Parts: sequence; C-alpha cells; structure tokens
Amino acid sequence: MPEPTAPPATAVDRIDAAIARIESAIEARLDSAAALAERHAALKERMAEAVHALDEVIARGAQN
Repeated sequence: MPEPTAPPATAVDRIDAAIARIESAIEARLDSAAALAERHAALKERMAEAVHALDEVIARGAQN
C-alpha cells in the first residue's frame, strides 16, 4: 500500500522554510568570517615577528 503523500506546502510554509535556509546561511557565513579573522590575526602576529627578526639581522649587519 503506498504511503500517503504530504499535503502541498502552503505559501507560508515555503516562506518559513526559506527564512530558515537564509538564517542557516547567515550563521555559516558569520562562523566563516570569525575563522578568517582569527587566521588573519595569527598571520599578522607571525609577520610582525618575522619583520622584527629581520630588523635585528639588519641592525647586527650595520654594526659590523
């Protein structure tokens, strides 16, 4: 015996589903932006350390 089919979704049901998909996409984008900001901060810190190390090498070379 075939299973009964669900009644067609109403316009309100479709709108609610669309809103849920949009909210989910927004959350995913915010999570992605936060992860990118963390990676950027880490890279910025590493670059500052590298520049500082180069400055020290240059300063030692200038003293010789």
